[in-house]
Amino acid sequence: MAIPGRKPRRARQVPGEELIRTLYEEHGRALLAYAVRLTNDRAAAEDVVQETLLRAWKHADDLEHGIGSIRGWLLTVARNIITDRARARAVRPTEVNQPVDVPTPARDHADDVVDTITVLGAIEHLTPEHRAVIVELYYRGHTVNETAAVLRIAPGTVKSRTYHAVRALRAALGATAKGGAR
Repeated sequence: MAIPGRKPRRARQVPGEELIRTLYEEHGRALLAYAVRLTNDRAAAEDVVQETLLRAWKHADDLEHGIGSIRGWLLTVARNIITDRARARAVRPTEVNQPVDVPTPARDHADDVVDTITVLGAIEHLTPEHRAVIVELYYRGHTVNETAAVLRIAPGTVKSRTYHAVRALRAALGATAKGGAR
């Protein structure tokens, strides 16, 4: 209901708002999954995603006209926020209600990100048929019979395509490892 003499609350759109909406729609799920994996805490991960998108909004001009991967930029910013928060917690004295012997993460998650990017790059080189089988079996967690039903092919075909797809991935990843060792 409009009140005479008053302006509506949203008379104009905030600059960069559409970019942030688009970034969240395209990268929000992957960013949240990455942050959850790093923090092991969904609430903290949601805060990290929000802070990452806030920083993206502050650097909207750079993102719109910059070169390089936007997803890579977002994941790097999220990792930096998580690292900053971990360092800030390490400086503070231990709180009373927090157990003293909380184990710290021993692995560097950057290696996992590199591995994921490498595998995804190798999967892109598979034929569409092989890629579909790998996605259904390994990423969606379906059984052979469920994959056969989804792809409308025989279970034996799923097994055959899986065998050949895995061989092709091993060959591609082996070539990547040999090429990177030079």
